[in-house]
Parts: sequence; structure tokens; C-alpha cells
Amino acid sequence: MKSLSSALARPLRDRRSLWTLVAIAGSVATGLALVALTSGSIWDALGAFGDGTFGSAYAFGSSINRAVVFALVGLGYILANRANLVNVGGEGQIAVGGMFATAAALNHGISGLPAGLAMLVPLLSGTLAGGVWGAVAGWFKVKRGTNEVISTLLLTFIGLLLVYGAVQSEALLRQPMTSSATLPESLEIPDATKLPLLFAASGSPMHLGAPLTLAALVLGWIVLARSKFGFQLKAVGYNPVAARRAGIDDGKVVILSMAIAGALGGLAGAMMIQGEQYSLKSGFSSGFGFDGLVVGLLARGSPLGVLLGALCFGFLRSGGIAMEITARVPAAVVLIIEGLLVVTIAAASQLAAHKEGAS
Repeated sequence: MKSLSSALARPLRDRRSLWTLVAIAGSVATGLALVALTSGSIWDALGAFGDGTFGSAYAFGSSINRAVVFALVGLGYILANRANLVNVGGEGQIAVGGMFATAAALNHGISGLPAGLAMLVPLLSGTLAGGVWGAVAGWFKVKRGTNEVISTLLLTFIGLLLVYGAVQSEALLRQPMTSSATLPESLEIPDATKLPLLFAASGSPMHLGAPLTLAALVLGWIVLARSKFGFQLKAVGYNPVAARRAGIDDGKVVILSMAIAGALGGLAGAMMIQGEQYSLKSGFSSGFGFDGLVVGLLARGSPLGVLLGALCFGFLRSGGIAMEITARVPAAVVLIIEGLLVVTIAAASQLAAHKEGAS
């Protein structure tokens, strides 16, 4: 019986994969047509895209670093979504995580810590800040019935404004003004607090965040597929009333799942500061939280899907920047391609599900 159900399920999975591949191919073809209309040379654009993603150790490392952020936010999304929660606040969680990581790194006492602790304390500070930011939305959901989409979105605006205020005030994180040209940003964090580069000799900016994110994805899979908490998330997501009657504290599960999602976003923000940017600037998150949200949406609850989606968007970001600079392809074209990917893959998934239901 089990072998029969597996045999019947295989064509359905193959059909869904086929529709997804068709959607991706259609999006790429449409994107190339737009490139031809706007820049005139598809080959120049493709060459620039390849150079921006794989053309050098620096380009490849930058793509992976971007994928790290998308993967952490996407993993947080699918963890919360397993409990039927929608965390759209990745951008704000990145912002507060980066801000608190910067504040911890610039603390004078950090220089007296061993090198490993000096790096770890800001990383944990950013993670904790993001966790609190997510838990606040979870608390409002449980205690006040506030829709988490609204609360996480509003908390995102608050987080971005807090970063803006922090880098505008010398009493907070702004570097001392030596002239009117001094930029509104923090001082550079000490070397001891920066994440180690994995391939510094080759010129690659890929940092320790890459293997840490892979470990987080593996742990996320274990939690979702093999742990008691993963079962509780699923139970609350299916039917919170039934879960409560079965002895599961659904309120605790909601708050904890939102806190974990926020912590992953905060960790991503800390890694952005400690791994690449090294100083806090207004708008440093650059929309990464919203791209990570899309990665989580497209992953369909799978950590492996998060990994693949994060890599796709990481390479798209890097390649798009290179196309804009080298081949003079408008930045809007890359955004259109990303949007087409999201819409067509979502539509393909719905179409495949409809076909499965009809059959």
C-alpha cells in the first residue's frame, strides 16, 4: 500500500516540478526580451551577469553573503508559517539586529574580551534584539488578537526609524563630526568583532556566516521534521483549538515561533554589519528582509527550498548590479525579473495543485 501511494505521488511531484521549471524558463525568456529592448545587447548583459555572480572570487563571495541573509530570513518565515503565522517583518528585524550588534561591538569593554567572545557578543546581541522584536508581534497576536502581518510590518517601520535616529545622533551611534561632510553613520567596528573571512587569500569576502547559515538550515529541518516543537507548530497551524485541547500551549508556541523568526532576522542583520559593512548606516538593510520574505514564500515550508531560493536571489542581486554598471541595463529590469519569478512560480504551484485536485 505504501509503495502504491508513493508511486501515485511521484507523477504529481514531477508535474509540479515541471510547471515550476516552465515558469522559471518563461520568466528568464521575458527578462531577456526586456534586456534586449532596454540595453540592446543580450550577450553583453549575460556576460555582465556572469561576471557579477561567478566571474571572480570576490563576486562569488558577495553573492553567497547576500544569500546568507535571504536564507536566514526565509528560514524564519517558514518556521513561523508552520504555525500558520506570516512574518513580514524581516526588514525591521534585520535593522534592529544590525543596530544592537553595532552598539555591542563599539562598546569599550569589548576590546578586553578574547577574540572569539568579542565576535560572539555582538552576534548574540543582534540575535536577541531580533528575537525580542519578533516576540513583541507574537505577544500582540496572543494577548490582543492583533494580526501578525500588521504588527510585524509596523514594527519594521519603527525599526528602520530607530536605525535612522541612532546614526543621526552623536549621543547614540553617530561617529563624531569632524566637519560638515562627516557622514551620518557609526564608527567602524573593531577588527576583533568582525566575522572571519573564509577565503581571504583569494580576495573573497565570504565570511563565517555561510557555514553558520548552513548549520541553521540543517537545524531548522531537524526542528520542523523531527522535534516535538515542530509537531506543536504543525498542530497549532492546523487547528489551535484542537491543539489546546491536546495540552499544547498555543499562545506560548505562537510567541516562541515569532521570537525564533525574529532572532534569525536579527542574526542576519548582525552578520551584515560584522561580515561586510562594518559600520551602521541608515538603510543598510537594503530591502534584504523583503527579498528574504519572498524566498520563504517560494520555499513552501522546506529548508532546502529556502537554500535554493536564497542562492537564486543572491546571484540575481549580484548579477543585476553588474548588469546595471557594466551593460547599462536599468535596475528596474532586474526587479521586474525577480517579480516575474515570484508571480510565475506561485501561479505554477497553484496550477499544479489545481491539476492534482482535478485528477
